[in-house]
Amino acid sequence: MSPASSRKPVVLIAEELSPATVDALGPDFEIRHCNGADRSALLPAVADVDAILVRSATRIDAEVVAAARKLRVVARAGVGLDNVDVSAATKAGVMVVNAPTSNIVTAAELACGLLIATARNIPQANSALKNGEWKRSKYTGVELSEKVLGVVGLGRIGVLVAQRMSAFGMKVVAYDPYVQPARAAQMGVKLLSLDELLQAADFITVHLPKTPETIGLIGDDALHKVKPSVRIVNAARGGIVDEAALATALKEGRVAAAGLDVYASEPCTDSPLFEFDNVVATPHLGASTGEAQEKAGIAVAKSVRLALAGELVPDAVNVQGGVIAEDVKPGLPLAEKLGRIFTALAGEVAVRLDVEVYGEITQHDVKVLELSALKGVFEDVVDETVSYVNAPLFAQERGVEVRLTTGSESPDHRNVVTVRGTLSGGGEVSISGTLAGPKNLQKIVAVGDHDVDLALAEHMAFLRYEDRPGVVGTLGRILGEAGINIAGMQVSRAAEGGEALVALTVDESVPPAVLTEIAAEIGATSVRAVNLTD
Repeated sequence: MSPASSRKPVVLIAEELSPATVDALGPDFEIRHCNGADRSALLPAVADVDAILVRSATRIDAEVVAAARKLRVVARAGVGLDNVDVSAATKAGVMVVNAPTSNIVTAAELACGLLIATARNIPQANSALKNGEWKRSKYTGVELSEKVLGVVGLGRIGVLVAQRMSAFGMKVVAYDPYVQPARAAQMGVKLLSLDELLQAADFITVHLPKTPETIGLIGDDALHKVKPSVRIVNAARGGIVDEAALATALKEGRVAAAGLDVYASEPCTDSPLFEFDNVVATPHLGASTGEAQEKAGIAVAKSVRLALAGELVPDAVNVQGGVIAEDVKPGLPLAEKLGRIFTALAGEVAVRLDVEVYGEITQHDVKVLELSALKGVFEDVVDETVSYVNAPLFAQERGVEVRLTTGSESPDHRNVVTVRGTLSGGGEVSISGTLAGPKNLQKIVAVGDHDVDLALAEHMAFLRYEDRPGVVGTLGRILGEAGINIAGMQVSRAAEGGEALVALTVDESVPPAVLTEIAAEIGATSVRAVNLTD
């Protein structure tokens, strides 16, 4: 037997992981270890490895990827990927995987702990007593029973928190525009608007993804609508709760207490919030339990086994690797972006979602395009990392019926992908795209019944209005006054004087205030902005 044929794939474990991780890898690999935080040890260690397993201390950047000439997969035993340069890995054909569901229970339990701690002043009383102070009256708290808990973001973690705090006798309300009221009602949760939740809640806990739309969502305006007795917990993503606005609200007595595990900039060791005795602060402990680390290690070990066997990896966060036909691969990012645009246009999660693929590409297995579209649909909806494996779970949890339809005939384009959804009110939203030319330019070719021909861009807007002269000029004037440059524009109408659609690409995100002004001036029936930046 030749040396090449007898060589076992080499897996480098660059940080301390659960013994269960090695057990899950099995005997088919050569396991090596190094201190990934030590660059002088890491760089030479990666020279001939096939896979690298890390947690958060090892930085896998372009330099490491370049030094690892045989590298096929980077596995992060956890959720976040701040320490992995996904772009550099993708360009090098290296798959990046993580463990998106490993810390769901752990994160939910920490949020519950912060809720209890803010209610009963547990850390403050503990610190005072250990410093020789017996202050029972100072640390009088409040009961959770019969209080209203407002859950902002009813994703998987938000649901777990709602279930657990219901056991304390709390009345749970939630804000999540992407959850159907009937689905929430099944869980005993009443859906409210954000303003209604802010006014009703005695406790507020945040469980949203961090997007341009959610950054600062709980800011100065929101904190002027809450009860002065409210206690606010953020164990989701730093920046969703505006820290400066929260500090002001605490100082002015408009918020009673806060529990924080995440911060806009981390590590955070110096914050005005730390000066308040009624703030309970922890150093991003959301995933810090032995159980979560073990789940993460086992999950990524299984992914590494799949990747090194040349199979599709459900938890891959990029599109490299796996047994996907070469003709299908370019369609993955297109389908995902169409899914994200669909969600922005719909403004809610569909009751039924159809992913339609037509053209010669259907001679291959295109099931992965359905998964990619689903991944995009939920990318800006949930607060967890969305992957090929959990996107169908998110759909199932929300009662979304998903269907894939394929056909070899595509009259107008070589291949076309459509994401079509039926909404709760019976309406329908659809977006179609294709890949054009030798460079596979991603283009939108239809929005509902309107034909368009527009290259996909990071920042887009879609406006529907009654067809009449002067609208395009008004649109250009308002955007020009706002300093926003139009990169591309398409106007489509079904008939003269009927409904018209403007689809445009711009160089930067259109602020909500500008969209509101446009809608008012042109009498738009629908105005939607789409931002495809990460």
